[in-house]
Amino acid sequence: MPRGSKDKYTDKQKRKAEHIEESYEARGVSEGEAEAWATVNKQSGGGERKGGSGQQKSPENKKAARESSASRAAKTREGVPRPGSKLESMTRPQLMEMARKRDIRGRSTMRKAELIEALG
Repeated sequence: MPRGSKDKYTDKQKRKAEHIEESYEARGVSEGEAEAWATVNKQSGGGERKGGSGQQKSPENKKAARESSASRAAKTREGVPRPGSKLESMTRPQLMEMARKRDIRGRSTMRKAELIEALG
């Protein structure tokens, strides 16, 4: 499908664009400027018919992704850093917050390097 093609738009989206264009033209906006697809895209995210990108997951994969996301979020709330986020790249206040959540004693007097060592 070439860029700018409206083949993936539903009839409802096409009608909506026509109504928007008519209202623009009634207010005296030029025909070229009155094209309303940008407004339709903003409201609905573009064409809604199936096909095209192929970015679809099976129900099992969707469920696994949801569960994985939920467990990572829960661990983050507990103060466990996300995989791939290194303690060295975090700021001292972030490290202090993590140390507070883990109830590390003496954290208020620790330097950044000491916090990294205590959290590691």
